Amino acid sequence: MNISKPILKRSQFSTGYAFFIGLVLMFCSFNILAQTSANVKNSTQSSAKANQQLSDIQQAINQQKKTLSSTNVEISDLEQQLKTDDIAIGEVARNLANTSTSLTTTRQKLSQLSAEKKQLTLAKKQQEQILAKQLRAAYSTGHHDYIKLILNQQKPSNVQRTITHYQYLNAARIKEIEAFKSTITQLNNVTAQYQQQAEQLTQLTQTQSQQKQLLELSKNKQKQTLKALNKKALTEQQKLAKLEREESALVALLKKIAAATQKVDNLVGLSKLKRKLSWPVKGQIRHRFGSSKQGYLKWKGVFLSAPIGQQVKAIHNGTILFSDWLKGYGLVSVVDHGDGYMSLYGHNQALLKAVGDRVEAGEPIALVGQSGGQANSGLYFEIRHTGMAVNPKLWCK
Repeated sequence: MNISKPILKRSQFSTGYAFFIGLVLMFCSFNILAQTSANVKNSTQSSAKANQQLSDIQQAINQQKKTLSSTNVEISDLEQQLKTDDIAIGEVARNLANTSTSLTTTRQKLSQLSAEKKQLTLAKKQQEQILAKQLRAAYSTGHHDYIKLILNQQKPSNVQRTITHYQYLNAARIKEIEAFKSTITQLNNVTAQYQQQAEQLTQLTQTQSQQKQLLELSKNKQKQTLKALNKKALTEQQKLAKLEREESALVALLKKIAAATQKVDNLVGLSKLKRKLSWPVKGQIRHRFGSSKQGYLKWKGVFLSAPIGQQVKAIHNGTILFSDWLKGYGLVSVVDHGDGYMSLYGHNQALLKAVGDRVEAGEPIALVGQSGGQANSGLYFEIRHTGMAVNPKLWCK
């Protein structure tokens, strides 16, 4: 029995092969489409995620800008408040210093008047004793009739001597009486002046007490402002930028006032006074000239530690060019010494001299403080020549 195998025709094979290839292509197409679709979907999701992240970053940046701007405004407001506090303290401290000076003068005047009053009272007592003695002498000779002596012609010489004696006694009494009257007048005047000075002393003492209370209130307010400022933490870069602005403002100010300075003939500068001048205050140098301040910035002067209220004295004779508050330096005095030399005194509690005042070497021009945001009391001191800062240790001993 023969079994015959099926024989496929070429046409049938070609058709089947094409069908198979079509199925494969279709499957691949579906696979590619599915993969492409997935890639597109993933790409869309990644893009959306990236856009969201970018949006979040932009929002964070904008929020940071708003926060920074708000912080800068708050810092600016606090610095303005600090200026107000410093100036208020300066005014009260200056008035208090003037009151203390007046009290000292009044006490000295009272002591002087008390001594005068004591001397006049003693003189009055002595004059009373002399007058009493003269009156007793006059009374003891009073039983002689003066008219009888004049009319007595028996002993003219005796009469003349007696008359002369009476005239002498009378002139002496008149002189003592006039002196006594003058003493009484002086004593009354001194007593009135003493009473007036005593009343003034009482009033000055009350004023001083009120000024001390006001000063303490102003100091407490200043401390609160400083505390609020210290809470506004600044980065090192921000601190550097702040100091740069303050130093630039100082340099600009010194140039401005130097340009407006009129030459004074008897101000010859400090060039011949190296190692001969006294420091403006007695205190330890806390920051030295040329030492690091912040970043690349160096100290252009020295900071001397000193207690609040200590007198700041001019290093040499000169004229006050600037006497006001300056950002970063507080209450500042600048003295022109001639020949391009200036000295600067900063962070004061009070300024005792006004622009245009002439000062002599050793004369008090300010009181030590901590204005301008200083945490510790002391004096910032500079010497400049033609605008350039020089080491104060080369001049002060």
